[in-house]
Amino acid sequence: MPTPRSSRKKRKEVFALGAEAVAEGALLAGCSFYAGYPITPSSEIMETMASRLPRIRDGVFLQMEDEIASLGAVIGASLAGRKAMTATSGPGFSLMQEHIGYACMAETPLVVVNVMRGGPSTGLPTSPAQGDVQQARWGTHGDHSIIVLSASDTQECLHMTVTAFNMAEKYRTPVILLLDEVTAHTREKITLPLPGEFEVFNRVVPTMPPEWYKPFEETVRGVPPMPPIGSGYRFHVTGLTHDVNGFPTQRPDETVDLNHRLFRKIDQFFHDIQVVEEYQTRDAEVGVVAYGSVARSARYAVDQARARGIKAGLLKLGTLFPFPKAAALRLLSSCRAVIVPEMNMGQMSREVKRVNGGRSSVRTLNRVDGQIITPSEILKALTQV
Repeated sequence: MPTPRSSRKKRKEVFALGAEAVAEGALLAGCSFYAGYPITPSSEIMETMASRLPRIRDGVFLQMEDEIASLGAVIGASLAGRKAMTATSGPGFSLMQEHIGYACMAETPLVVVNVMRGGPSTGLPTSPAQGDVQQARWGTHGDHSIIVLSASDTQECLHMTVTAFNMAEKYRTPVILLLDEVTAHTREKITLPLPGEFEVFNRVVPTMPPEWYKPFEETVRGVPPMPPIGSGYRFHVTGLTHDVNGFPTQRPDETVDLNHRLFRKIDQFFHDIQVVEEYQTRDAEVGVVAYGSVARSARYAVDQARARGIKAGLLKLGTLFPFPKAAALRLLSSCRAVIVPEMNMGQMSREVKRVNGGRSSVRTLNRVDGQIITPSEILKALTQV
């Protein structure tokens, strides 16, 4: 029988900042630990978590002395079984790089939200930018695979935060969610999902007896089960190259096996990790590749171009890394020209050009003055190609 109207649950609508939507998404995903240090323009995420976390069962919020300590606390909480996150902006993100590398090697699931602002150094603290894209991919030293996501509007901030936690838990890896100042500080109406509407993935825990457990052994998915420290399973953690038991090794065969598995556990699941949206691309002759708040300007510009008879299309990137090569190639193969607008000197355009292989003309549209890229600027570029 249908549910009586009076007993049906209605989705709640709220007027929220993108930063507040990130906090809502984290709580929906099961985040119960946040450690951070305030920094413009990400502080609203921290403020919301400071208010909300103590109200939930076992919720813990810590303000740390700096960003290095913040991510260290998050790593510890995750190893102890918590879903954990932090948020920062450019200067703080730079300080976190050593711990991001440690989390990659120790296969520690966690989420880092970086609300990008103008740089380098302290730069333009209250202005939008997208200058941390390549840092998110390559910021920590050494060969490593990483998942980097992006959100372009307030509703998507909620959705992509849940996605970030799911991917972190599913692949035992740190996941970086990039916003920009405009996305984080745009206030608009969003719909909060009902419990159960979103898939929430929890890390796989071992089922074998503790004496059989090897914390970094090979599995079919390349992702070993992960027990909470203190649950009876021996679990040695180090940033050094280690064997299947977690102890340091310099044996070439063990080193190769570890590094190949760290890449394979992400590379073989591109179909699950790569989130993109294709808009008006079916018959597009000129294309736009965009992410973050610039993708909103690009979508409007595509609509305006269509109204003028220009067959334009948009590839919006939700996943920045691993780079969505297949989706980019579809657009590059069908369009005579592709424009990559971004608030930097051309960081994502390098990825587009790398896979292009002469298929299309790739043109950049860049701003680094702390101002947004407007629909009219993108429209002008579309009309010129």
